[in-house]
This record gives sequence, C-alpha cells and structure tokens, in this order.
Amino acid sequence: MGMVRIIPLGAADQPYVDLVGGAPGAASMQSGAVSLAPGKTVGAHDTEGYEELVIPLEGRGELRVPGRPPVPIAPGVVAYTPPHTTHDVANVGEAVLRYVFVASPCR
Repeated sequence: MGMVRIIPLGAADQPYVDLVGGAPGAASMQSGAVSLAPGKTVGAHDTEGYEELVIPLEGRGELRVPGRPPVPIAPGVVAYTPPHTTHDVANVGEAVLRYVFVASPCR
C-alpha cells in the first residue's frame, strides 16, 4: 500500500508545478498546477492516449478545441478532455488563471 502525501500547489507566480508525474509517485496518473497570466495560453497540445481533467482554482479561462466553440472554465466547474484531442487552455480574464490538471492513460 502506498503512502498518502501532501503536495504543495506552489505560488501564483510559478507558471508550472509538477504535482504527480507517474511511477513511482503514482500508479499512472500525472498532474500539475498551472498559473497563466491574462491573455496567455498553454499552447495547443494533444492528449494522445490520456484523458484529462482541468480543475480551475482561480480566474477565468477557456478550454479550446479546434473546430468547436470555446468552453468557459472558472472555479466551480471541471472540464474533461477525451483521449486523442488537440486542445489549449487560455486565460481570458484580467487576473491570473490557476488550475490543476490531472491526466491518466487510457487502458
């Protein structure tokens, strides 16, 4: 049986903090804390063989998938991105957008 751990999210001025990065820290899950300045994006990327949750903590953003309307994200909602999906996260607010992502490989 593994150990329960407390993992700090980092400060709002840190652009990225690796939270759990697969084995040996976790069975297969990967996660990180992201801070985006107003007007910035993380850049389009593909989930490949992973499914991903975006969990907003502060600010306002959009989850963007080419060919689809942007999905508004803010605290109180969780956005799911299926495997093999190109997507981007953008800060559309006036304050820092902070969120946690959790990605897990599909079996």
